[in-house]
Amino acid sequence: MKKLIALLLAIMLTAPAWATAGLGPEEQTKAFVDQVITIIRNDQDLQSNGKTATATEAIDRTVLQPRFNFRHMTSLAMGKEWRKASPEQQETLVKEFKTLMVKTYSSALTVYTNPAVTFKKSRFQPTDTEVQIRTQVLQPGRQPADIDYVLEKLGEEWQVFDVVVAGVSLVTNYRDFFTQEVRNGGIDGAIKSLQTKNQGPPPPPAVTP
Repeated sequence: MKKLIALLLAIMLTAPAWATAGLGPEEQTKAFVDQVITIIRNDQDLQSNGKTATATEAIDRTVLQPRFNFRHMTSLAMGKEWRKASPEQQETLVKEFKTLMVKTYSSALTVYTNPAVTFKKSRFQPTDTEVQIRTQVLQPGRQPADIDYVLEKLGEEWQVFDVVVAGVSLVTNYRDFFTQEVRNGGIDGAIKSLQTKNQGPPPPPAVTP
């Protein structure tokens, strides 16, 4: 599961904001996935072994905030623990949670060298403000990965606030972590745990999903 999530965030977090501006949710997802597939296939630094730092820099250079609602993602991941945090703590949690995702999953860019993405039929109405876009990621020599993008409409733009990998929600996947950390050390303890993770080295790239 963690390896499938690594692939999905490697794809999503590198998507440039300008590539999907003003499009519907399905078109937006197709546009940024196509762009990132091109980056993965053509960027020589990302193709080289041990270039996770380059991958992280590429992700950091991308305008992440317009594409993902990290505040909503963090609040969902924390569940009821979110309400225990002060506004200042909430801002720090969002910052550290985003940093953790970027650092952890950018290493996947050095492994998935030639992915292809197919889009399954997604059912939603033009008036819907929350949609789920269904895709399948294909990589030679690996099992297909079913990934759903859950987006919400804010104004005229669509933002990702959850993803579902093989039927498991990304934000739900982190809920146990936050619940345990808050139980052990309160909100400040959860923040410290995130900061400690962010100060350490990124994990090695996954070899197979």
